[in-house]
Amino acid sequence: MDPECSQLLPALCSVLADPRQPVTDDTCLEKLLDWFKTITEAGSSLLLLQEHPCLLGLLCHVLKPQDLSPRVLAFSLRLAGMLAAQEDCFQYLQQGELLPRLFGEAGPLGGAAWTAPSVRSGWIQGLRSLARHPSALCFLADCGAVDTIFSLQGDSSLFVASAAGQLLVHVLGLSLQGPAEGHPGLQTGDWPVCAQKIVSHIEESLRSAATPQITQALNVLTTTFGHCHNPWTQVLWVRLSPLVARLLEKDPVPAAHSLVDLLLSVARSPVLSSSSCGLWETLAQTLSHLSPTQAGPLALGILKLQECPQALRAQAFAVLLQPLTCVLEATAQAPGLLDSWDGTGGASVTVDTLLASKAACVGLLCRTLAHLELLQPLPQRPSPWPQAPLLGATVTILRLCSGSATPASDAGGHLCAFLVGCVRVQRAALDFLGTLSRGTGPRELVTQVFAVLLEYLTSPDSSPTVLKKAFQATFRWLQSSPETPGCSDLDPHAQLFLRELLPVLPKRLCSPCWEVRDSGLEFLTQMIGRWGGQAGFRRALLASEVPELTEQLLRDPESYVRASAVAAMGQLSSQGLRVTPASPEHPGGQQKSLLAELLHILSTDSEGFPRRAVMHVFTQWLRDGHADVAADTERFVARVLQVASQDLDWEVRAQGLELALVFLEQTLGRPSSHCPYAVTPPVAAPPSPLAQALRPLCRVQLFEFAFRALFDCDRPVAQKSCDLLLFLRAQTASYSGPQGSGSVPEVASVEAALQRWQAGDQGQPLGYLEPEVVVAVLRSMDLEGLRGALAESSDRVEKSPQSLLQDMLATVGALGEDEADCY
Repeated sequence: MDPECSQLLPALCSVLADPRQPVTDDTCLEKLLDWFKTITEAGSSLLLLQEHPCLLGLLCHVLKPQDLSPRVLAFSLRLAGMLAAQEDCFQYLQQGELLPRLFGEAGPLGGAAWTAPSVRSGWIQGLRSLARHPSALCFLADCGAVDTIFSLQGDSSLFVASAAGQLLVHVLGLSLQGPAEGHPGLQTGDWPVCAQKIVSHIEESLRSAATPQITQALNVLTTTFGHCHNPWTQVLWVRLSPLVARLLEKDPVPAAHSLVDLLLSVARSPVLSSSSCGLWETLAQTLSHLSPTQAGPLALGILKLQECPQALRAQAFAVLLQPLTCVLEATAQAPGLLDSWDGTGGASVTVDTLLASKAACVGLLCRTLAHLELLQPLPQRPSPWPQAPLLGATVTILRLCSGSATPASDAGGHLCAFLVGCVRVQRAALDFLGTLSRGTGPRELVTQVFAVLLEYLTSPDSSPTVLKKAFQATFRWLQSSPETPGCSDLDPHAQLFLRELLPVLPKRLCSPCWEVRDSGLEFLTQMIGRWGGQAGFRRALLASEVPELTEQLLRDPESYVRASAVAAMGQLSSQGLRVTPASPEHPGGQQKSLLAELLHILSTDSEGFPRRAVMHVFTQWLRDGHADVAADTERFVARVLQVASQDLDWEVRAQGLELALVFLEQTLGRPSSHCPYAVTPPVAAPPSPLAQALRPLCRVQLFEFAFRALFDCDRPVAQKSCDLLLFLRAQTASYSGPQGSGSVPEVASVEAALQRWQAGDQGQPLGYLEPEVVVAVLRSMDLEGLRGALAESSDRVEKSPQSLLQDMLATVGALGEDEADCY
């Protein structure tokens, strides 16, 4: 601890110990504990106490009968545990009976402060820190702390209850570090007393008729098997697994969610999954006893396991597929999903769940679809994967939701009544349908997929969120469509679908709901990026009203839509798909320059999203060699940098630096990263003297833009500028051009201007700079030091321990007027 903090600490301890003083907030106390933790981890806790007796005085003072703040008492308990984590300091505190008075029955346990959850939490966290060595185990047993931890598992505060369970796991692991680790065959009867007490408590809870107690025991075991992979965990599971299996005999199964978590935690344990402890049999038994809703997460967890018996995997997959099989059968679809997956006889139970109520039906289907969506991309998914039946079931669910399916039974009628118009199921089904695009399916099923997607995209009843999902699934299915042999165009079936879809898109772009307009533009942008160069797509798009409507949306009242329209127009222009018909405003078909329109948006739009989108488009245009940019690149870059430098949005300024970097790389003859959809790839500049290569950068005032950004109030902008200038300096490292007689004063003038900018006075522009001056200024600047300073936290001074102590004292007026470091 530095001398300044040592001088402030006694005053702070006095403030904390005084109940009359207003107590500082929890954040400052948390920071103070973090500081003490850093000190104790780096050195001796005992030495810290001996050199700063005020800490010991604070711990003793909080034990006196007084109206002390609960947060100060909690802080003291945590501090005491942190100090006692080192065994020599633990013994030192034990000599004065301080620890039993803090953590035993004579301490806060019997006082009014114990009613505060923060005190109970502080007590648990203090013991968690303290329990690091054998002496701590004896202390926990002697002071009765373990029994208190048992009772806190059922605390009304979820945070306290969770912390108590985690502390039990920690104590169990600590007590078994020595004796059981070296003797995996050691029986639980030979374990230390503390461990035996915890295991007996878990057994008693598992035998209880009260579900909360069973849940507590299962949660402790889940954490134990999830974090501890020592041999003794196998002994523990062998002893407790019969009690766990006995829970399945109850109807309904108590604490089913916690039971699933425990069994999956055991199955993932490298110690237990490879042993013959009846785990797989218990998992199979659990799958058959849980309800369809409860069994789904367990089935998914089993199928995610790397190693698992094939019979159990088949049973788990059958459980997942059962709800979809019921859907197919209720609508008279072809053979069910389970033809090749023998597993359970739970079909009737699943049907009962689906038909029990709308909430049960919707919940089960949504969970099933979500589980299958997670499973589909995994390498360990079941094989063969029933792609066709899954496609059929998903399309059927979507048709049930839209009301276009034909029920074949009373069950189908009930399903239709439950699902029609259900947005939640529609979203889940469309997500899964998009995931299924990774596989292949029969042509007739793929045709049905496109038909149901078109149905949703055209339906006036589709909600904005459902439409967005439908657009996403459509793009994924179009992406997965087989390409025409000999070219990368869409196949004929996809082109037919596209011709049907494009007349729908203008309606969505004209929707009164801005979310719908935005989703339509995002879909259009994706399509142009993927197929903008393909003849079939170009013909269909140019024959539609989409390009014209997209340009009109540049003036949409909603900023998100304007930003999406900017991105779409950027793609349309890059691919030569921008068409404006002749009109009185544009006689002869003359169209207003899109470049000018986007510059206008960049200069005048009141929202940041459209301006950011413009900068992204401009950067891509420069990178791709867009025709409007290539006509006069220097003028384009100069105008964009001038506007971006005055923008109040830091992301616009940062994107301006990205554009400047692309121009710099192209000018110096280093090709930037190419876009796969580039119309005219950028051409590297021919080799030339460095000074000549730097002149275009000087003419567009790139250096003034970068130097101003170097002292930007937003750190990401300054960091990006620093990186750009470091890159440029590295490129000019070999430069040794002539130094004119007038260059030294000019360099001094620029450096003086930069110093004024750094101080906050950025009114005076630099004007045109000669290349020699730029190189000299770059070499004189400590850019590495500036980059290091920018990498540090902006509040590094305020976060210092001295500043923290000063602020805490200042809140109670314990400092002089000039000593506070408040911010």
